[in-house]
Amino acid sequence: MQIGRVEGLATSTVKHKSFTGMRLLVVQPLDIRGQNEGEPLLVIDQLGASRGDRVILSSDGAAARKMVGDRGSPVRWMVMGLCDLGGV
Repeated sequence: MQIGRVEGLATSTVKHKSFTGMRLLVVQPLDIRGQNEGEPLLVIDQLGASRGDRVILSSDGAAARKMVGDRGSPVRWMVMGLCDLGGV
């Protein structure tokens, strides 16, 4: 699992068939101090995260493929949860 910040939505006119109907987000992974760590990721989202939200990410490709319903999907990253910062 990894914490990340949603940078925005990704739009694609051509994509793998398993991504049809899925929201695609660009998410910046964060380290324990909340600083950028590594390159942004393309992530599927079924929870409705918005720009600026902190999210919990999973790189469990098998679980992500199950989410999209296609065992041959190239998907790897997915939003597992939304972080509640409680006014922080």
